[in-house]
Amino acid sequence: METIRDVTGATTSSFIAVEIGGTKLQVCAGTGNGRILETCRFAVNRSRGAEGVQEQILEGLSQLIPKWKPLAVGVGYGGPVNWQTGRIWRSYHLEGWSEFALGEWLAEQSGLPTYVDNDANVAALGEAICGAGAECDPVFYVTLGSGVGGGLVIQRQIYHGIFPGESEIGHLLMDEKGSIVEDHCSGWSVDQRIRKVIEESPTSALSVMVGKDKGGEAKYLSEAVAKNDPKACPILEELAQSLALALSHVIHLLHPKIIILGGGLSLIGEPLRASVQAQLAKKVMDAFQDTTRIALSQLKEAAVPTGGLIMAAQRHVFLSQNKP
Repeated sequence: METIRDVTGATTSSFIAVEIGGTKLQVCAGTGNGRILETCRFAVNRSRGAEGVQEQILEGLSQLIPKWKPLAVGVGYGGPVNWQTGRIWRSYHLEGWSEFALGEWLAEQSGLPTYVDNDANVAALGEAICGAGAECDPVFYVTLGSGVGGGLVIQRQIYHGIFPGESEIGHLLMDEKGSIVEDHCSGWSVDQRIRKVIEESPTSALSVMVGKDKGGEAKYLSEAVAKNDPKACPILEELAQSLALALSHVIHLLHPKIIILGGGLSLIGEPLRASVQAQLAKKVMDAFQDTTRIALSQLKEAAVPTGGLIMAAQRHVFLSQNKP
């Protein structure tokens, strides 16, 4: 086992964090204060479903556990889970996860206490303690990826509603027709809008950038906006308006000190952040003007693993101190 020291030079314990998403898997070793020491990253083979991901998890654990001798495992899963039991409620990305006792299985395979939570909750914890929200409380985090998720951290602890309720901002209704935030603010919804531009304006700057790259077209939006492409700028504006409307409800109900934008779409960067902040001024009541700051994720792809390490440490310590 390698000796791990914190910033003071004192030795400290290690933990394992696992991020299970629809496209990527990360298994990391690190400290309970969120410092990542080593990462095993895998691309998810969707055709193999949950079984393929389980094999990859075991591969990562076999590399990290003997080396770092961790005390516990923290998992951020991309979907609704029962955080008290570690059982997945439903899978929207891969076959084979629904009703799977993930926490129990992983504890058996690793020989370690295992704690499971929704990935947006875990990322929110990481950002609240080690990222953009480190000086703020409460902290609300929204992940803009293949779907849209949210997490709320109050006094350095994840807020949980009654199971299976969490901060599911992606499923807020946007109109009486039944459209939800994910229909307007997810990566796939932006991809669809860009495909429409390509069909209607194949010579636009955005269309030329995308070329024959099918899937994930949204990653080209930032560059096209930077060039003031008249076809790209309205897409960004529409995205910011829809996201600001959703976040205005968060502000009116929860009053977070900061809202952090994470996930793939947040890589659009400052143009998205600034546009959302400006749109919010039109959508919240006068008393709440300038009370909540919009920020970009500092941890980016490390948000879930960082939060997973912290969560594992928090729960491990809590349960150790409260044994009957």
